[in-house]
Amino acid sequence: MSCKRNNSISAACVLLALVLLVPAATAQMNNGVMSPPANSRPPRLENVGIEQHLDAQVPPDLTFRDDTGTSVKLGDYFGRKPLILNLVYYNCTMLCGEALAGLASAMRLVKFDVGDQFDVVTVSFDPRETSEMAAAKKKDYVGRYGRPNAAAGWHFLTGQPDSINALTKVAGFQYQYDPKINQFAHATAIMVLTPQGRISRYFYGVDFPPKDLRMGLVEASQGKIGNAVDAVLLYCYHYNPETGKYGARVANILRLAAAATILLLGTLLFILWRLDRSVTRKKAATAVTKTGYAQ
Repeated sequence: MSCKRNNSISAACVLLALVLLVPAATAQMNNGVMSPPANSRPPRLENVGIEQHLDAQVPPDLTFRDDTGTSVKLGDYFGRKPLILNLVYYNCTMLCGEALAGLASAMRLVKFDVGDQFDVVTVSFDPRETSEMAAAKKKDYVGRYGRPNAAAGWHFLTGQPDSINALTKVAGFQYQYDPKINQFAHATAIMVLTPQGRISRYFYGVDFPPKDLRMGLVEASQGKIGNAVDAVLLYCYHYNPETGKYGARVANILRLAAAATILLLGTLLFILWRLDRSVTRKKAATAVTKTGYAQ
């Protein structure tokens, strides 16, 4: 089926192209850019992609409105805990809903609680959208997440073009508007920020592995959340910016296995030595009892 002027057909074609683009882009990342070369991208997706800006500072003075219509600055959410940032638009009929649902699902499988160990900031990149739209989306997805106090930690924002452009630029989030179908073409990803608002990790697609999400939050928190098991996992796994996933550090796993083997053998030898001493003492005590004097 070819992409013609009919709006419904065009929308379906763009959706198909986006669905194909995301896995293809992940496999073809070059220098941290999640998209194929511009000359090989599908029509109407020439300017769509995600360029990693790891350690970039998200400007704290950018102004938006929250779901109640109150003016807020991004810096209002910095300083306390790591954050997840995701860029969507609320009238999206394609990937945004899938990305939000995937994020809510992944967070349900992570023991950390939104509003406690970390916060989420969801920002619309469509300047036409309103706080009422943000409030409706917040009610829906906070309800899907289903944990107490999540509403205090999951923030849905709208903004003006200047703030939106500045945020998407620093995040490397590239998108374009198609007036023929009144939709935005965009890729999907979430970004994990440090408490200070620096971009720590990118995770692509609409399904986010809970293990990766947890490790990303632990790393971004700079050790303020997580436990000893997380520390071991981070020793054994490392973040690969080319795939947006955590992969095994084979050398570290072998070192850890060797150390565990040495510890186990040492413990076993110590137990055997203690048992041998105990048996020797019992034999000596028996000999004293039988002969009436020490050997």
